Amino acid sequence: MRDTTTPHVGELRIDAPHRELLDQVLDKWSLSVLNELCERPCRFNELRRAVPAVTQKSLTATLRRLERNGIIEREVVATRPVAVEYRITRLGKTLRAPVDTLLEWADTYLPQIEHARKAFDAEIE
Repeated sequence: MRDTTTPHVGELRIDAPHRELLDQVLDKWSLSVLNELCERPCRFNELRRAVPAVTQKSLTATLRRLERNGIIEREVVATRPVAVEYRITRLGKTLRAPVDTLLEWADTYLPQIEHARKAFDAEIE
Protein backbone atom coordinates (compact mmCIF):
# COMPACT_ATOMS: atom_id res chain seq x y z
CA MET A 1 0.00 0.00 0.00
CA ARG A 2 1.28 3.48 -0.88
CA ASP A 3 2.46 5.72 1.97
CA THR A 4 0.36 8.91 1.80
CA THR A 5 1.91 10.62 4.81
CA THR A 6 5.13 11.67 3.09
CA PRO A 7 5.34 13.29 -0.34
CA HIS A 8 7.29 11.60 -3.11
CA VAL A 9 10.05 13.38 -4.98
CA GLY A 10 8.56 16.04 -7.23
CA GLU A 11 5.08 15.64 -5.74
CA LEU A 12 3.22 18.83 -4.90
CA ARG A 13 1.64 18.54 -1.49
CA ILE A 14 -0.60 21.23 -0.07
CA ASP A 15 -2.04 20.26 3.30
CA ALA A 16 -4.77 22.17 5.14
CA PRO A 17 -2.31 24.24 7.25
CA HIS A 18 -0.44 25.29 4.09
CA ARG A 19 -3.64 26.17 2.28
CA GLU A 20 -4.92 28.18 5.24
CA LEU A 21 -1.67 30.12 5.60
CA LEU A 22 -1.39 30.86 1.87
CA ASP A 23 -5.03 31.97 1.78
CA GLN A 24 -4.34 34.35 4.64
CA VAL A 25 -1.09 35.93 3.45
CA LEU A 26 -1.56 35.93 -0.32
CA ASP A 27 -5.08 37.29 -0.73
CA LYS A 28 -5.55 40.54 -2.64
CA TRP A 29 -5.73 42.82 0.39
CA SER A 30 -2.79 41.19 2.17
CA LEU A 31 -0.55 41.63 -0.85
CA SER A 32 -1.53 45.28 -1.18
CA VAL A 33 -0.95 45.93 2.53
CA LEU A 34 2.38 44.11 2.49
CA ASN A 35 3.44 46.09 -0.55
CA GLU A 36 2.87 49.31 1.39
CA LEU A 37 4.47 48.07 4.61
CA CYS A 38 7.58 46.87 2.77
CA GLU A 39 8.25 50.52 1.97
CA ARG A 40 7.66 51.98 5.45
CA PRO A 41 5.59 51.61 8.62
CA CYS A 42 2.07 52.99 8.21
CA ARG A 43 -0.86 53.98 10.33
CA PHE A 44 -4.30 52.54 9.62
CA ASN A 45 -5.59 55.56 7.71
CA GLU A 46 -2.41 55.74 5.64
CA LEU A 47 -3.06 52.16 4.58
CA ARG A 48 -6.70 53.01 3.77
CA ARG A 49 -5.54 55.83 1.51
CA ALA A 50 -2.86 53.67 -0.11
CA VAL A 51 -5.36 50.86 -0.81
CA PRO A 52 -8.52 52.87 -1.56
CA ALA A 53 -10.68 49.93 -2.68
CA VAL A 54 -10.41 48.13 0.67
CA THR A 55 -13.17 48.68 3.20
CA GLN A 56 -12.38 49.52 6.81
CA LYS A 57 -13.74 46.13 7.89
CA SER A 58 -11.64 44.21 5.34
CA LEU A 59 -8.51 46.17 6.18
CA THR A 60 -9.00 45.53 9.91
CA ALA A 61 -9.49 41.79 9.28
CA THR A 62 -6.46 41.67 6.98
CA LEU A 63 -4.21 43.42 9.50
CA ARG A 64 -5.36 41.06 12.26
CA ARG A 65 -4.68 37.98 10.14
CA LEU A 66 -1.22 39.21 9.17
CA GLU A 67 -0.42 40.10 12.78
CA ARG A 68 -1.67 36.73 14.04
CA ASN A 69 0.64 34.98 11.54
CA GLY A 70 3.64 37.06 12.63
CA ILE A 71 3.92 38.80 9.27
CA ILE A 72 3.31 42.31 10.61
CA GLU A 73 3.34 43.90 14.04
CA ARG A 74 1.44 46.80 15.50
CA GLU A 75 2.86 49.41 17.81
CA VAL A 76 0.88 51.88 19.84
CA VAL A 77 2.41 55.32 19.31
CA ALA A 78 2.20 57.65 22.29
CA THR A 79 0.74 60.66 20.53
CA ARG A 80 -2.42 62.67 21.08
CA PRO A 81 -4.66 61.06 20.10
CA VAL A 82 -3.02 57.66 20.55
CA ALA A 83 -2.23 56.05 17.20
CA VAL A 84 -1.33 52.57 16.01
CA GLU A 85 1.43 52.00 13.49
CA TYR A 86 1.88 48.79 11.51
CA ARG A 87 5.20 47.51 10.27
CA ILE A 88 6.41 44.38 8.55
CA THR A 89 8.33 41.90 10.71
CA ARG A 90 11.55 40.12 9.89
CA LEU A 91 9.44 37.04 9.10
CA GLY A 92 7.19 39.13 6.86
CA LYS A 93 10.19 40.39 4.89
CA THR A 94 11.00 36.78 3.94
CA LEU A 95 7.80 36.73 1.84
CA ARG A 96 9.26 39.25 -0.60
CA ALA A 97 11.35 36.79 -2.63
CA PRO A 98 8.61 34.15 -3.16
CA VAL A 99 6.02 36.82 -4.01
CA ASP A 100 8.44 38.45 -6.47
CA THR A 101 8.98 35.01 -8.04
CA LEU A 102 5.23 34.50 -8.44
CA LEU A 103 4.85 37.97 -9.99
CA GLU A 104 7.73 37.28 -12.37
CA TRP A 105 6.06 34.00 -13.38
CA ALA A 106 2.79 35.87 -13.96
CA ASP A 107 4.55 38.51 -16.10
CA THR A 108 6.21 35.79 -18.18
CA TYR A 109 3.16 33.62 -18.74
CA LEU A 110 0.28 36.10 -18.67
CA PRO A 111 0.10 36.30 -22.49
CA GLN A 112 -0.25 32.50 -22.70
CA ILE A 113 -2.82 32.51 -19.91
CA GLU A 114 -4.86 35.24 -21.60
CA HIS A 115 -4.75 33.24 -24.85
CA ALA A 116 -5.96 30.12 -23.00
CA ARG A 117 -8.76 32.12 -21.37
CA LYS A 118 -9.95 33.49 -24.72
CA ALA A 119 -9.90 30.00 -26.25
CA PHE A 120 -11.81 28.59 -23.28
CA ASP A 121 -14.39 31.39 -23.34
CA ALA A 122 -14.88 30.99 -27.11
CA GLU A 123 -15.58 27.27 -26.61
CA ILE A 124 -18.16 28.00 -23.92
CA GLU A 125 -20.07 30.48 -26.08
